[in-house]
Amino acid sequence: MEVKASALKSIERRRALARLAGLGCLLAAGSAPAAGGAMTAVSGTPPAPPLALPDVDGKPMDLATYRGRLALVNFWATWCPPCRREFPSLGRVQKLFKPTDLAVLAVNVGEDAETIFSFTGHTDVAILLDRDSAAMGRWPVRGLPTTFIVDKQGRLALRAVGGRDFDDPAIVAAVRGLLKNEPKGSPACW
Repeated sequence: MEVKASALKSIERRRALARLAGLGCLLAAGSAPAAGGAMTAVSGTPPAPPLALPDVDGKPMDLATYRGRLALVNFWATWCPPCRREFPSLGRVQKLFKPTDLAVLAVNVGEDAETIFSFTGHTDVAILLDRDSAAMGRWPVRGLPTTFIVDKQGRLALRAVGGRDFDDPAIVAAVRGLLKNEPKGSPACW
């Protein structure tokens, strides 16, 4: 009888460990960059909400100044594991395009410049400070990280919720496709 009880406990223990391992795999997969790196089209391509924030040096930045080029707007935080993993790819994608074609704006949510700099160090990506999350509240952000591609007319063209590698060929091709598109319909107000 004791042998059966011992065997049953061992089986239960193995099942519990297997369940925990499976849960760990699910959690790890959920925070990893999305497979394929695809971004989805934003239904109806609505006008991008206003975005005027200081950068890490205190200089005012405004999305409206990027009119006529694409803008990749990434909402992120240093405490967010998928944000930390995808951040280097923002700089890499910026280097693939001329500054007159694509601007990468990393909007940090709720942190101070010192915290951000201790993570990023020197970067070619413009980092904007949304200390009170007010700007994020005006955008259709569904968690961190959330990224948008704003087209040349100031409309939300593409969205990604969750981590991505922004230099992934699928995203680079989507950006190149948007660069080639001529304006359609009436221009949006930034």
